[in-house]
Amino acid sequence: MVEVNCETDFVARNDDFRAFANEVAQIVARDQPADVAALAARPLASGDTVEARRVALVQKIGENIALRRFVRLEAQGRIASYVHGTRIGVLVDYTSGNEALGKDLAMHIAAFSPTVLTRDEVPAETVENERRVAEATAKEEGKPEAALPRIIEGRVNGFFKENVLLEQAFAKDAKKTVGKVLEEGGATATSFARFRVGQ
Repeated sequence: MVEVNCETDFVARNDDFRAFANEVAQIVARDQPADVAALAARPLASGDTVEARRVALVQKIGENIALRRFVRLEAQGRIASYVHGTRIGVLVDYTSGNEALGKDLAMHIAAFSPTVLTRDEVPAETVENERRVAEATAKEEGKPEAALPRIIEGRVNGFFKENVLLEQAFAKDAKKTVGKVLEEGGATATSFARFRVGQ
């Protein structure tokens, strides 16, 4: 998945711009460049480099175009993708399950912006900070000292439910977590990437 930035939605819908972005994405998938600079130096089918084509496109369209970032998932199962308009793109690697489940999972990630797959991936310092904030907030609210540990754990768990993909309430059935929906579908999510233009 590649983020190619432009200045207006009009250009984002331009056929030349879209063709360029698609060709760049194919190069990422095929050549696995190390970074954006390495990607810019890669040759296109026309013989031009990605950077030379970008410059030519800027001159033709009259608007700045920039390669911002890219990601390539190493599939352990199969990859589902979803693009919401011209601003949000998602890739998710999942094993087993069916295509509909993969698509639903990608759409969920687009809508709910999880930051990690499992709570084990949340940095320890982030969890500690959440605990400190929860404790300070509970004390400011005048909560009884004896209730603080339970309140803090509840708020930290709320943080996990908001940020951890497998613990989020599923977009199509809020009574189930994403993890439960995957389990019922006989599937496992192994990794994901979500880009929102400009973030």
